[in-house]
Amino acid sequence: MTKRPLRESPGRIRSLLNFVGGRFVDGGTPFDILNPATGAVHAIAYEADRAIIDTAVAAARSAIDGEWGRMPLAKRRALLARVADLIEARFDEFLEAEIADTGKPHTLAHHLDIPRGAANFRVFADAIANMPAETFEMDTPDGGKAINYAVRKPLGVVAVISPWNLPLLLMTWKVAPAMACGNAVIVKPSEETPSTTTLLGEVMNEAGIPAGAFNVVHGFGPNSAGELLTSHPGVRAITFTGETRTGTEIMKAAAPTVKALSFELGGKNAAIVFDDADIPAAVTGLARAVFLNTGQVCLAPERIYVQRGVFDAFVAGMKAKAEALKPGLPHDSGVDLGPLISAGHRAKVLGYYALAVEEGATVVTGGGVPKLDGPAADGFFVQPTLWTGLPHDARICREEIFGPAAAIIPFDSEEEAIALANDSEYGLAASIWTTNLSRAHRVGQAMEVGISWVNCWFLRDLRTPFGGAKMSGIGREGGHHSINFYSEPTNICIKL
Repeated sequence: MTKRPLRESPGRIRSLLNFVGGRFVDGGTPFDILNPATGAVHAIAYEADRAIIDTAVAAARSAIDGEWGRMPLAKRRALLARVADLIEARFDEFLEAEIADTGKPHTLAHHLDIPRGAANFRVFADAIANMPAETFEMDTPDGGKAINYAVRKPLGVVAVISPWNLPLLLMTWKVAPAMACGNAVIVKPSEETPSTTTLLGEVMNEAGIPAGAFNVVHGFGPNSAGELLTSHPGVRAITFTGETRTGTEIMKAAAPTVKALSFELGGKNAAIVFDDADIPAAVTGLARAVFLNTGQVCLAPERIYVQRGVFDAFVAGMKAKAEALKPGLPHDSGVDLGPLISAGHRAKVLGYYALAVEEGATVVTGGGVPKLDGPAADGFFVQPTLWTGLPHDARICREEIFGPAAAIIPFDSEEEAIALANDSEYGLAASIWTTNLSRAHRVGQAMEVGISWVNCWFLRDLRTPFGGAKMSGIGREGGHHSINFYSEPTNICIKL
């Protein structure tokens, strides 16, 4: 028996089924999906068991061996563009599903998450058509010639393990290039935020994507759908965004069958503000960086190093920005600060708030839970928080918090700032603020990270390489870097 996931309506809880081989299928153990802004159950998803995972892998393999694998590139690109069109046509459905799962403000999801979810399909449908081909002519030992050229082939079945902080955006960032290359995908969305991924199954059918090319399985990590999928011998590649320790477990699961891996992992990102920076612009830019999506952005800076001469002015500016933020329900007027994703994550973040005080921090602002009325009183909110007075080696300055908080630390010289910023096991992103052009280039290149922003943050050209250094990831995605990961070149040598 098959059924569609129930649409959400007032007082009704949606049912989020696994999507396998072009159908929503019964089976699996139900678990609750909470709205973090209210703490209330808004949907029920069904944890995929081994039989569902096996069926999904078989369906994906069948799609590759069948219509999807034989499809001409022009038609595949047209179908992916159609997916983008349909996301936009059902914009409000995706928007409400994303808000219900994450609790994030309506304005944020409206302007960021849903538009990027659609844009990813268009970007990579174009990218696959513009990849150059390698061709080499060579002399042969017998005095003749040969021509070598490379053709790209899909890897096969790709497991996509997507996170809860930007569910649609980061899931489609992986699904779109994987499918553009002709792979079939099996997505395991976060157990916290499965709604928009499930809704995308409907869109795939409506767009005419062949059955099995896109599949969705729900569940958790260890001893659940995540482990079953990443260890499955029929899966040839894994792309994952999430915590570093989870990445290490996935590597172990992938090792016996030598799967291709692309990981974007944790970060403890640094920002550097020099005394020649435009301080109001730096305050505005870094307040957005620290507090956007309630700090639940892998690229957010949690360490801000400020040159001593402008330190006090910068701290005062950041304090004012933090205290101007308004927490509340996603659709309430003026709300620009949502909840954390879960009660468990809030407990973790509040634990770091307490630790900062234990380590001697001066709490500039925040440090607790806001007082809210109505349904929001049961949501998973915390106050935006800033600290000074912490040494660089404090745990607060070493461990990822993933909440709306940052430590602000003074420095004296450029060399000191570079050393402090790079003194981390992570290396995802950096944000540098200066009006000195030479310094901008010099410091930007000195950062041991995957991306350095100068006088900005979160400014992304989707054609550029994206990923982390050190414990922040493996590989690069974006533009042709994604195409290189999700496809495998085969060299053809023809003797003339």
